Amino acid sequence: MTPATACGTALRVWVARPLPAGARTAARVAALGHRPLVAPVLDLAPSGAPAPAGPFDALVLTSASAVPALAGSPLAMLPAYCVGARTAEAARAAGLAPVHEAGGDALALADLIGRSLPRGARLLHAAGRERKDEPGDTLAARGYRLTVWVAYAARALPALPEPVAEALGHDGLDAALHYSRRSAATALGLARAAGREEAFSRVAHHCLSADVAAPLVAAGILSHVVATRPDEEALLAGLHPIRQDSDAEASAALRPGRERC
Repeated sequence: MTPATACGTALRVWVARPLPAGARTAARVAALGHRPLVAPVLDLAPSGAPAPAGPFDALVLTSASAVPALAGSPLAMLPAYCVGARTAEAARAAGLAPVHEAGGDALALADLIGRSLPRGARLLHAAGRERKDEPGDTLAARGYRLTVWVAYAARALPALPEPVAEALGHDGLDAALHYSRRSAATALGLARAAGREEAFSRVAHHCLSADVAAPLVAAGILSHVVATRPDEEALLAGLHPIRQDSDAEASAALRPGRERC
């Protein structure tokens, strides 16, 4: 019996995460007994920017989306310090070696590098065009020489995906998964532009972190869930539907009886 059927409820879940990661997430959602709708609002693509000349002592990877730009290049021979399991898995699959895995967030990555490399080491952060200050600020403060290479960029879709617009038109979505602040903000903006903001606000929005949820909170959308850890295991724990022992924190505005067992 799946967790969903054990509770008697299978949720219709919008996976707004970009491909190919969104497809992997959808498979996990289906394995929980729910019905995923894969409809990214961001399109990821290599930036085309040439890699800096270096030399470098190691790579810093905060997203698996940067890995394709490194595969097969001389940079792939550098030690790769990855923010978490998914990024490390993608790096190994692309032939990067050796690969070192941190605990899932930027500060844990900075700590791993601090334990492994001497101060002054030259680091190349292969990142997206939109990125957070960490781990760069912490690494710089600790004496590391960090160069940022914009290896990929995310482009917002021009309109809300039609399957999502249709589903929101008849309250056909129970939940949405958001993995980045920009993705959540883009989803909200596209829903608003499509005249679906009211229906969008009735969906239970499951967010990887409080930072990811920030655009929804700012818009007054209180029907959201924040994972207690910034990883997919904790995020998907809220889709059982939400149980008292799940690794998710529900806002007080979650509709009782629909998101909870």
